[in-house]
Amino acid sequence: MSIANSILEAVRKESAARGGARVSKVGVRVGELAAIDPEALRFCFEAMVQGSDLEPLALEIEVKPRKQRCPACGLTFVVKDYNLACPTCGAQQTECVSGDELDLAYLEISS
Repeated sequence: MSIANSILEAVRKESAARGGARVSKVGVRVGELAAIDPEALRFCFEAMVQGSDLEPLALEIEVKPRKQRCPACGLTFVVKDYNLACPTCGAQQTECVSGDELDLAYLEISS
């Protein structure tokens, strides 16, 4: 609920900064490591928008996969089946470079 509320606050702030422009859609990026259930976020968002000044604001959620980088060979790869080893050189020590994000990606403003 608090994440959905934060998204709505950001939408209101951006709308106000643009002279009260009407926002029709908001897009967010959610990493698979962010511990956010996209369907629960959507449910909370829709419940909070219904009957509010932002209705009929739509939410688009883009789920970003976990990516690791291998310091040995420089490969950046998507993690599959929790295997963090580099698929090219087999190095076991890789570092997380994405998958934990929660970003406001875009707003669609209607004219």
